[in-house]
Amino acid sequence: MLRGEVFNWEAEMDHTIVHFEIPTDDPERAQAFYKELFGWDIRKFGGASGGEGAGGSGGDGSSAASSGGGAEGGGDGGGGHEYWMVMTVPADEEGRPTRAGVNGGMMRRAMPEQTTVNYISVEGVDEFSRKVEKLGGSVVLPRQPVPGMGWFAYVKDTEGNVFGLWECDMSAA
Repeated sequence: MLRGEVFNWEAEMDHTIVHFEIPTDDPERAQAFYKELFGWDIRKFGGASGGEGAGGSGGDGSSAASSGGGAEGGGDGGGGHEYWMVMTVPADEEGRPTRAGVNGGMMRRAMPEQTTVNYISVEGVDEFSRKVEKLGGSVVLPRQPVPGMGWFAYVKDTEGNVFGLWECDMSAA
């Protein structure tokens, strides 16, 4: 990919990690930590609640504030929950990275055992949820929309690890 060229995320990112979410007890403290440690750009996500800062696809080309609540949940992608976009790589005006890398989000922890969640791009959330169950895993949260961006679900592998499935679909509502 040439410098400044926008990567075609939908066509070229199947079955890779495309977004992450970091739950926090103190968002301001966590933001200061990651900004100082790695130099990440962290901005409040506008989303449905009309907050400040970045909108668009969340910088990963696939999702923005997917859940706002993490793996075990309660969030809704900005519908009343604060959400911050975590830009680990530069992005264009629509939030799509201009070089290889993964951007993500940060939100308040909904429950003590909530951990970081990685989202993996798939062709169909429902299809892959069934596949997870067939292979001995389980569905933690069935398919949910992120309006205008896509669908996500939380699943658990055979070892108890929760991760997200992400399906890019601009018609999701």
